[in-house]
Amino acid sequence: MSLNDPKWGNRSGDNGDQPGGGPRRPNDGPPDLEELWRDLNRKLSALFGKKGGGGGSNGGGDGPRLPNVDFNPKFLGGGVGLLAGLVAVLWLASGFYIVDASQRGVVLQFGRYLETTEPGLRWRFPFPFQSHELVDLSKMRALEIGYRGSQSNQVLKEALMLTDDENIVNIQFAVQWMLKDPVEYLFNNRSPDDAVKGAAESAIREIVGKSRMDFVLNEGREQIASNAAQLMQEILDRYKSGILISKVTMQNAQPPEQVQPAFDDAVKAVQDRERQRNEGQAYANDVIPRARGTAARLIEEANGYQQRVIATSEGDTARFRQIQGEYAKAPEVTRQRMYLETMQQIYANTTTVLIDAKGSGNLLYLPLDKLMQSVAAGVPAGEAAASPGRTGSPLAAEAPPQIERPLGGTTSSGSLRSRDRESR
Repeated sequence: MSLNDPKWGNRSGDNGDQPGGGPRRPNDGPPDLEELWRDLNRKLSALFGKKGGGGGSNGGGDGPRLPNVDFNPKFLGGGVGLLAGLVAVLWLASGFYIVDASQRGVVLQFGRYLETTEPGLRWRFPFPFQSHELVDLSKMRALEIGYRGSQSNQVLKEALMLTDDENIVNIQFAVQWMLKDPVEYLFNNRSPDDAVKGAAESAIREIVGKSRMDFVLNEGREQIASNAAQLMQEILDRYKSGILISKVTMQNAQPPEQVQPAFDDAVKAVQDRERQRNEGQAYANDVIPRARGTAARLIEEANGYQQRVIATSEGDTARFRQIQGEYAKAPEVTRQRMYLETMQQIYANTTTVLIDAKGSGNLLYLPLDKLMQSVAAGVPAGEAAASPGRTGSPLAAEAPPQIERPLGGTTSSGSLRSRDRESR
């Protein structure tokens, strides 16, 4: 009841019902609660299709009573329909799902593969008709073989392997893989992660079993990892697992701890061998080019000597042929000229000449060096021969050249001329 109600403030003292159905109250008091309750009951009765009962307060003041309300079936049917519609909307809305850019959605109908959906907002029939699985294709997954977490936490059952030369090695490696086909990954293998682990162990044991221990421990790590990745991919492709092997990394490869010192010595010996080999190669790189240069120089010198000798021989041959032609024309003159040229060549490197006449025993001394010096100094040759002291050489004190005479005889000018001709 509002304050604008005309019954508010009525001072009538009787307890009769007002036209509105409630008792009158003085105008200075609050509204009657019983009257308000009766108004509420009437409204509820009108709402549910039944007239409201009087039910005023008794003289004993028992208080208000709740009305007996009978629900209308039409109203109940409308509420159930509204509730069913709301449930249906929620059920249909549960079929919406979002596929990220790195994911693919796999829709299942009654548990069987139906389709693969691309990234974006998607809808499928709600449960139990259809369901979906989200598969991340860009996520890089890792698998550790022979250890867990760190290399010190070894799993010897996975790490110990047998080589081709019947030695045992401890190998720890990691496998990185990702998905390439979500349908094959979900449906072709019951446990694809275990399939990756089994393929990794099988591949690495096969490759190590075909390799020698020195190759596995030293220079063959990268090659073994590459071959293992290729073999693992072949195995998983045969299984149709939808898995792509990204990389295989060799974390550690060493002999068992019981024989570790012996293998350390072997590794050190291999390193020393490599060092000495490198030093030898460096020495060879220094010596071989110099030897090749020397050999090339000697070859060039030999070729030059060959060309010079051939040219000299050809020149001598040509000169001999010319002399032969001149000799055929004038034998005596040619012989005389050849003799003079030969003597000129001989005397060119001689400083002193002793001439012995045939059968006379006299020697003729010719100081050619003094004569050449005197000619160079501008002194006449006769004066230099008569007085060699003018040349200023250490031999100036020597006696002038004399002609020794045999004992008991004189030498005439004719005999001198005859000896001179004979010497020629």
